[in-house]
Amino acid sequence: MSVQLKDIAKHLNISISTVSRVINGTGRVSAETRERILKAIKEFGYQPNEIARSLKRKSAHTLGVIVPDLSNSFYGNVMKGVEKVASENEHTVIVCNSGEDIGKEEEYVQLLLQKQVTGLVIATVGANMELFDQYKNSGIPIVFIDNMPQMKENFDVVTIDNAKASYDLTEHLIRQGHEKLAIITGPQNQSTAEERLQGFRSCMEQNGRLVREHWIGVGEFKRESGYSIMKSWLEQDEIPTAVFAANDFLLYGAIKAIIEKGLKIPQDIACVCFDANDETGLLRPQITSIIQPAEKIGSIAADIIMRREKNKDLKMFQKVVLEPTLIINESSLIRKGDRNRDE
Repeated sequence: MSVQLKDIAKHLNISISTVSRVINGTGRVSAETRERILKAIKEFGYQPNEIARSLKRKSAHTLGVIVPDLSNSFYGNVMKGVEKVASENEHTVIVCNSGEDIGKEEEYVQLLLQKQVTGLVIATVGANMELFDQYKNSGIPIVFIDNMPQMKENFDVVTIDNAKASYDLTEHLIRQGHEKLAIITGPQNQSTAEERLQGFRSCMEQNGRLVREHWIGVGEFKRESGYSIMKSWLEQDEIPTAVFAANDFLLYGAIKAIIEKGLKIPQDIACVCFDANDETGLLRPQITSIIQPAEKIGSIAADIIMRREKNKDLKMFQKVVLEPTLIINESSLIRKGDRNRDE
């Protein structure tokens, strides 16, 4: 069993606060008492809990991060950026995985507040800013990444222009000659899902393409949603010739349904999405995708926290909008000899 301050205090018949003052080097303690305490510390083999001490002093130098799904490579790469900056600034990182559950997210928000983290980086799955009022009132800085809640006040944000990126991805499919486009997106209370649908609609309308409402699939940002939505479309008499998925998990589920139906990509159905970054090069066909600078998003978010920690009087808030990359691969390219199912 580990030795605690109260054990040393009881052994010496003195107060816990006196023992604490000697360990922390604060307050006045007589030389004789100090010598007795230091001798007892050595005899008992007492080791102070540095984390507990720093939390008590409200200087834990710990950065809190909440993301919806750590199994998603996008958030894993965000964490690389956060941890790099945190390490450079001698901060530890507490990572919480909300599992896209708003209730669990709220629990983690409260937990990190109780831990007195020096800052919070969060990809929220909700839209309610009231959840973060306690952070604002406590002076703990928050940086939002990916999904943005409905903000009435200014907060620091690091993101991409999701609507424009979605527009560009849709326009690529149109340039390939597709008329029958479908989109699978996430919950519409999440800004990323909403903005990516907006970009899709805008591009279709500006290019004179009909938006078929029955080919707008809304689910969770998970494989199961992509699979079930795509499967339902493939059971219809008319099916889309191109599918846009708002993230890679949705597309992987859709691809599973396409393969089960015996169809080929891109000959029968072209596929595009966000964040299908196959660094191994083993996936076939290679996916056309918008790639977000995830690690950079994480590092900038953490850097904002560090600057606010050092200068608590900063009044200006930042909205950093980074440029994603459109990588065109074989999953969306019409090759010579492929039949055009739009005709």
